[in-house]
Amino acid sequence: MTELVDARRLGAAVHADFPILARRFGPDPLVYLDNAATSQKPRPVLDAILGYYTEANSNVGRGYYRLSMAATEVYEGARATVQRALNAAHPDEIVFTAGTTASVNLVVDTFGRATVRAGDQVVVTGMEHNSNLLPWRRLCETTGAELVVVPAEGAGRVDPARFAEALGPRVRIAALAHVSNVVGTVNPVRRMIADAHRLGIPVLVDGAQAVPHRRVDVRDLDADLYCFSAHKVYGPMGIGVLYGKRELLSRLEPYQVGGGTVKGVTFEEPVAYVPAPARLEAGTPNVAGAVGLAAALSYVDELGWDEVRRHDETLVRAAAEMLGSLSRVRIIGDPAAEPSGIVSFAVDGIHPYDVGGHLDRHGVAVRSGVHCANVFVDSFGVVGTVRLSFAVYNTEAEIDLVRRALATVEPGFWTTEHPEERFLEAGE
Repeated sequence: MTELVDARRLGAAVHADFPILARRFGPDPLVYLDNAATSQKPRPVLDAILGYYTEANSNVGRGYYRLSMAATEVYEGARATVQRALNAAHPDEIVFTAGTTASVNLVVDTFGRATVRAGDQVVVTGMEHNSNLLPWRRLCETTGAELVVVPAEGAGRVDPARFAEALGPRVRIAALAHVSNVVGTVNPVRRMIADAHRLGIPVLVDGAQAVPHRRVDVRDLDADLYCFSAHKVYGPMGIGVLYGKRELLSRLEPYQVGGGTVKGVTFEEPVAYVPAPARLEAGTPNVAGAVGLAAALSYVDELGWDEVRRHDETLVRAAAEMLGSLSRVRIIGDPAAEPSGIVSFAVDGIHPYDVGGHLDRHGVAVRSGVHCANVFVDSFGVVGTVRLSFAVYNTEAEIDLVRRALATVEPGFWTTEHPEERFLEAGE
């Protein structure tokens, strides 16, 4: 098979920055289109992580020697890089976590448990990933609060007017996705936050699918809390961010306690905890992860966020057009309306796992199934979807390969009752 080349956009120009993309599966080059699950890592990120371990590896904030001070400097420097990327007002509004899931659970187990009582309400949308649904559902189940779900309608969009109608005096917090991980729908979060704030309701935004594709300004959005994962924006796994307004973070009790969270300890006196963010980052932090995240954000910044956005829009619209030309393919939602890196589709009469396996035989990596958002997927009347999700290294030529491969796909051994389906849907 001939090499895939498309030099009109970022794709071909940055392909060599990502070493894993040189892998081949038999005669086929790797075509990686599962970036909404995790993106590949460019050489500057890999170099930054290796550089930390070979030049500055030490615990942070613990030692009064030069190596420890160097580690502390790069760790706090990474925090400042994230602050600038999100346009947060202060570095101490950035809390490092293990990822988006950890960030949401932190908020639920601190703010949520201190605020939500029996008879209160928590508002979410019908398009949430399980990471921004299950923690709130469990909170409501254990406190006797009510989980209010604003459904997604039509092409998988949440009507902001219906969201506003769901807000009321019993609502203690609203949690919503900035961008859907299933169909790429972009919620009008600025408007939704403003509606909530008029009633004094704080809002948490799951930005896991937004940060890789658009410049996020938390002050412009007026978000109270915003979270994302490094591994979806070209950074390493095991590190993520919880942004919180300084005043709100200052009220959160420690999520976990241990080293680095206290001013001093005795066996008798009350414990005095240090201010955020350190009070929310107990134990030895993932310093290399923070360094890798900072390098990833700097890499995208050097490419140019506007150029990344244009590239993203080009790929989404090309995919919607190419795949939509196939008679058996049904595009789910309306990805071209406001492109954000994702195109989901179903093939009539063929299970999405069959489609994914067929594409894999052509060297194409995609995600098939319900994408940890089965209630949302169910609303489209399908058992699952095949999801193409794009990054800066993808090209229109790769999408055309998908189109050609789909023209030959046939039903296989998968069924909706296959016992391994539960394993495949375990997480994202």
